[in-house]
Amino acid sequence: MQRSSNTRTSGAVTVGLCLIVALLEGLDLQSTGVAAPRMAREFHLAVAQMGWAFSIGALGLLPGAAIGGRLADKLGRKRILMLSVAIFGIFSIATTQVWDLNSLLAARFLTGLGLGAAMPNLIALCSEAAAPHQRNTAVGAMYCGMPFGAALAAVIGIVSPGDESWRHIFYVGGVGPLVVLPLLAIFMRESAQFVAARSTSGSKPGGLREASPGVAQALWKEGRAGTTVALWISYLGTLIVLYFLINWLPSLVLSRGLTRVQSGVVQMMFNIGGGIGAIAIASMMDRMGRRRTVAGMYLGIAVALAALVGASGGTSMAWGGLLAGLFLVGGQSVLYALASSIYPTEVRGTGVGAAVAVGRMGSIFGPLIAGQLLAIGQSATVLLSASIPLIAIAALAAWRVVGKPAPVYGPATAQ
Repeated sequence: MQRSSNTRTSGAVTVGLCLIVALLEGLDLQSTGVAAPRMAREFHLAVAQMGWAFSIGALGLLPGAAIGGRLADKLGRKRILMLSVAIFGIFSIATTQVWDLNSLLAARFLTGLGLGAAMPNLIALCSEAAAPHQRNTAVGAMYCGMPFGAALAAVIGIVSPGDESWRHIFYVGGVGPLVVLPLLAIFMRESAQFVAARSTSGSKPGGLREASPGVAQALWKEGRAGTTVALWISYLGTLIVLYFLINWLPSLVLSRGLTRVQSGVVQMMFNIGGGIGAIAIASMMDRMGRRRTVAGMYLGIAVALAALVGASGGTSMAWGGLLAGLFLVGGQSVLYALASSIYPTEVRGTGVGAAVAVGRMGSIFGPLIAGQLLAIGQSATVLLSASIPLIAIAALAAWRVVGKPAPVYGPATAQ
């Protein structure tokens, strides 16, 4: 009984620490979008150039996620998470010292490497720390820190007066991770499932070390090929739309004649809805099953995008932002939970990291394509309307994933 209580306590501490890291990651990911109008004025950047500023950080997320997930299976989740947190903290502070577009792009790319490497480890740690019937909820509880961190970034943007104040948000986003590092070192335990998997399969008779499973085996063998591809498509489509809104929603609100304060309110509503959705929709998957949850969440995304298309005033835009955050960000937490359930412990970091990396391509293409289309005169309504068919494709792919029975890998599986 005492051992079970200690295990639950350790799991709660792990999820809590991962939540804090996710909050800081969400703050940093949103920071460029919040600071964009003031940065554009200071450095005399055109709309298309700001699209590159948004997308370069996302470009760093892609290799960061793939490398961070792979190293997690080789060196451990805790160790790579701490390295990731240190990287994105240091380079977020470095963003405050940029002097032109090129230095801004370099700082945001390196920040993105750390941010990208953190997420697969956060997912693996939370999935492996929770009881089997609570693993989707644990991943959702961690991921709700992302939109709440983004909402905090919006608040900082609202209360910071003057054009020079855009640097404040990057100071907060850099100092926070460096303060959290000692807490991770002292209070977070390495995943017990990872340690057990390494001890079980780590040696052959005679004391010879067994090589860890390769990337191809992790992603394509044991009947996972079709599911891996479908998961990647669902990630890509959903994240294109999500990051389009994360980066361009404030500018889209302003383009409809609303004030900067109203823009900040809409962004806050988007992120508050995301925080609620991240934990609520993921926990529904533990109670209602994967199929009904996925079907409901993608229907909600389509309704939210239609609401934003038809919105014109501050109130209707705020409600549209709330719904979009609720289902888009909440849906992303469901996809993260699904990824953790597909792969066994010894390759979970590799599998989740690869899916996150592919999804991060959407975080690159979404803001970049939107920036180019807006620069040539396309309206926000056209871009939002075009997002609905893309969400339909992502929904079909996600349905392919949940259409198969949940794999069983023993105690390491997140059901």
